[in-house]
Amino acid sequence: MKKRFLLTSFTIWLPHHNSNASDDLLISCFKIDEPLYDLHFLRLLPVDIELASGQVIEKINSLQPDVIICCGMAEKRHQLTVESNASDKETVLHTTVDLENLVADSQKIEISHDCGKFVCEALYYSVLDFLKQKSAKIYCLFVHVPILTEENHEVIFQDFRLILNRLALL
Repeated sequence: MKKRFLLTSFTIWLPHHNSNASDDLLISCFKIDEPLYDLHFLRLLPVDIELASGQVIEKINSLQPDVIICCGMAEKRHQLTVESNASDKETVLHTTVDLENLVADSQKIEISHDCGKFVCEALYYSVLDFLKQKSAKIYCLFVHVPILTEENHEVIFQDFRLILNRLALL
């Protein structure tokens, strides 16, 4: 049985951005035809914690995915980073994905323990908290995407496919 994935991205938030790298990466995923999984997209989320969280939780309820990958842009990073946790001010929630195994044999994907203290972390926390409260057996991960260029796009895309393929086997 194919795993159902929900992939999310944000819209731009600063005037000098022409696009959001997280959304650019998801656009590249449209061409994936994989027998292990079906990809469903919730793109261009507003850079607003309550609105973005509400839209994602509504989509989770309607789609009932097996895996959720929330993506956000990290301008100052140079490779994909998978986030181990998210916090509100008092509580830290961790992904249930074994990140060490997820990125094993990859030299380009890093594990991060700092989701950024912005809408990315707030969305990740909201989704992890929602899944915890529902006792849902859904894997959730946040991936930060660097600015995509002609030079790095294919490598970043292949790294993301590696993540998708490994999560499909959980």
